Amino acid sequence: MPADNRTETRPSPRNPSAPRFAVIIPVFNHAAKVADVLGRAAALGFPVFVIDDGSTDATAEELKRLAGENRGITLLRHPENLGKGAALLTGMRAAAAAADFAVTIDGDGQHDPAQAADLVRAIPEGDRPLVVGCRAGMLSDRRIHWTRRFGRKFSNFWVRVSGGPRVSDSQSGFRIYPLPETLALPARGRRYDFEVEVLVLAHRRGIPVREVPISVHYPKRAAYVTHFRPFVDFCRNGIVFTRLIASRILSLFTLK
Repeated sequence: MPADNRTETRPSPRNPSAPRFAVIIPVFNHAAKVADVLGRAAALGFPVFVIDDGSTDATAEELKRLAGENRGITLLRHPENLGKGAALLTGMRAAAAAADFAVTIDGDGQHDPAQAADLVRAIPEGDRPLVVGCRAGMLSDRRIHWTRRFGRKFSNFWVRVSGGPRVSDSQSGFRIYPLPETLALPARGRRYDFEVEVLVLAHRRGIPVREVPISVHYPKRAAYVTHFRPFVDFCRNGIVFTRLIASRILSLFTLK
């Protein structure tokens, strides 16, 4: 990333009140990609918190090596796989002492960490939104498995019905979260359902939700490691949406 973009996104001695950012990267069995992702994330100049969510491949050894080479990387580990949402929360709690906002980046290599600057620039001065990186062309790209395209449409619709914001990519993991506000949300999801649930809860609490176009790269299927399980995760999201809709209906009766 060019030097001028980096300095725009970081607090400076001339502006000590500027918001502080940290990067959070949840990782589970991404040994082949994690070095590249961390290297590009570290180039942003922010503290980086990596959460190994109970990996069973060579990820743990690779992360130890990378953390030893870069003082800006903090390595956290779950002894067993607890889910993406749990890993994000572990990272947020650790980052909250050093940052006001968390930039979350998936560990599978689909995101370009340099685009975090675009998400940062979408935050107006003095505002504290939740910013979502909207993956451009995902719904029209036939190289992307139909389950992912369907899942995005399914999720977008039910986020809105549940009382959440009108967004075009509710499943994107490339985001910026305002830390204190997000940690105060009563989110119960601990896997992929966390990311859709937090959108609804944030909107209900009056936290602005913004979207910024980003690119996305999916390697060839043989080289791509994903832990998204269409049937299981659709069912899990369905349970979350049912609970959110029920609470929305209950709140309407309570107000009467």
